[in-house]
Amino acid sequence: GEDAVWVLDSGSVRGATANSSAAWLVQFYSSWCGHCIGYAPTWRALAGDVRDWASAIRVAALDCMEEKNQAVCHDYDIHFYPTFRVSIYKEFSKLENNFKGPDRELRTVRQTMIDFLQNHTEGRRPPACPPLDPIQPSDVLSLLDHRGSHYVAIVFESNSSYLGREVILDLIPYESIVVVRALDGDKAFLERLGVSSVPSCSSHLCLLLSCSGKPLRAFFSSYLKSLPDVRKKSLSLPEKPNEEENSEVVVWREFDKSKLYTADLESGLHYLLRVELAAHKSLAGAELKTLKDFVTVLAKLFPGRPPVRKLLEMLQEWLASLPLDRIPYNAVLDLVNNKMRISGIFLTNHIKWVGCQGSRAELRGYPCSLWKLFHTLTVEASTHPDALVGTGFEDDPQAVLQTMRRYIHTFFGCKKCGEHFEEMAKESMDSVKTPDQAILWLWKKHNVVNGRLAGHLSEDPRFPKLQWPTPDLCPACHEEIKGLASWDEGHVLTFLKQHYNRDNLLDTYSADQADSGEGGTLARGEEEEKRLTPPEMPHGDRDAQSVRPPSALGPRPALPDSLHHSLDMKLQNLDGPGAHKEVGGAAPFLGVDFSSLDMSLCVVLYVASSLFLMVMYFFFRVRSRRWKVKHHHPAV
Repeated sequence: GEDAVWVLDSGSVRGATANSSAAWLVQFYSSWCGHCIGYAPTWRALAGDVRDWASAIRVAALDCMEEKNQAVCHDYDIHFYPTFRVSIYKEFSKLENNFKGPDRELRTVRQTMIDFLQNHTEGRRPPACPPLDPIQPSDVLSLLDHRGSHYVAIVFESNSSYLGREVILDLIPYESIVVVRALDGDKAFLERLGVSSVPSCSSHLCLLLSCSGKPLRAFFSSYLKSLPDVRKKSLSLPEKPNEEENSEVVVWREFDKSKLYTADLESGLHYLLRVELAAHKSLAGAELKTLKDFVTVLAKLFPGRPPVRKLLEMLQEWLASLPLDRIPYNAVLDLVNNKMRISGIFLTNHIKWVGCQGSRAELRGYPCSLWKLFHTLTVEASTHPDALVGTGFEDDPQAVLQTMRRYIHTFFGCKKCGEHFEEMAKESMDSVKTPDQAILWLWKKHNVVNGRLAGHLSEDPRFPKLQWPTPDLCPACHEEIKGLASWDEGHVLTFLKQHYNRDNLLDTYSADQADSGEGGTLARGEEEEKRLTPPEMPHGDRDAQSVRPPSALGPRPALPDSLHHSLDMKLQNLDGPGAHKEVGGAAPFLGVDFSSLDMSLCVVLYVASSLFLMVMYFFFRVRSRRWKVKHHHPAV
């Protein structure tokens, strides 16, 4: 059943695990993750299949993309999606295989749930969970002799079979029946009980069920539930939140598909720096090297607005100066969040998709913005070859691609997507010999991904996965050779350089610095937004959530003095391209942030004004006295 999945948030997941006597199997996912979207039907089917197990273990899901949930995902070290955790009595445990590949099939996950319950001792097992271990032959005879007025069902099976345990859990919410399992190894004992056929049942109060062939869980469970006087108990389970009450009106932003939007690039950069990377509490070794190289490429090639470029330049110079081989990521967050209140530094702390918006909140979004960012970086590297001079990447035509490859492999939240990209990179990335070839390589692989995901559950029906650019955007890119559709790669390259050029970038809908605080004015183009549901869009779909800045991720560990010193020195000496020399600590005054230069100018102007007024005062005072002496007439 679709409503059988318990949808949790940061508050309910803590409350559920702390106050519930049941165990929880939670899928931590991100609504933008295509593989999470594709796995959702299986997860819902699992929840419906084990609905009767809810008193012992429940199937739940938590969206790490939502602003309110990012703290709990950070606390539980959720780096990739989907990630599965199982919890009992406040403790979340990692699953060894994390349900990879075929292990994500419904039956395998169901058996993992059983193993988790059975591996806990009686004192640690959920109270509503009956014993799952097989009983001894002597206990079987005892049940036969002291069965009372209720039914007793005994399932005989091999030790590796899950059938008996599944039937036991299926019958948890039913009264007037007890189900146990026993091993079928003692053939003489089975003959003594009269179990000769498979399956075998009797009409007495004690039912003897045996299965040595294929599993017949549905048969056994349905048969036992249909017995006279076997009724479902009235269980008091907590109410699930009403998702319709939390639905929001979708804000649709009109956009030109032939243009790039700064809001998409900056929103993606915000999620990348403040959410995706922030899932890692510290970085060292290859991870830290990947971050440094990626930030270097961003700082030199990102075509956005000056405040964002200035922030990236400052971050790149600070990372390059670090003497340590390990840093807590909170130190990076402090700089990204401008904790030093530096004038002219700004990166939006909200998500606002424009060209990457989808017909539903979970469609397109971050993956779309990441593709746009990567395409833009390859074009910038080709059209501005001197940008990477002095970085060590200046003579490497694969620099952007390889840096992108390492980022996706190391940090990108969709692990399966990263594996697919790595396969494509191993196949042909080494063939790239020029920056222009890098542009075309990424374009070709993006179209490969579009072809693979066409028709997938993650595809937006309003924005189908097509081979791009489409003929309406670039007619010259398409040609026909011997009756077969083909690409004119020369025209494709020209189109890509024009489309992903900084001159094609629009600031419409981009957030201004005032918008990040309360009472900020509308960003440019915001007044054009239309609060309406786009065509072909189901009513009640929610808009993309804003992502909370990492200041909400709880207390941060104290940073080493060397990191503080390095950061302070960078702030004092920062004077890179696009940076202002007035960089310095800012002090809030009457609700407005002034830099140290601003305060200094105020003092200088105040002193100069005072001196000017004093000079003018004495000038007119002296002049007044001379005038009085000149026109003085003594009395006769």
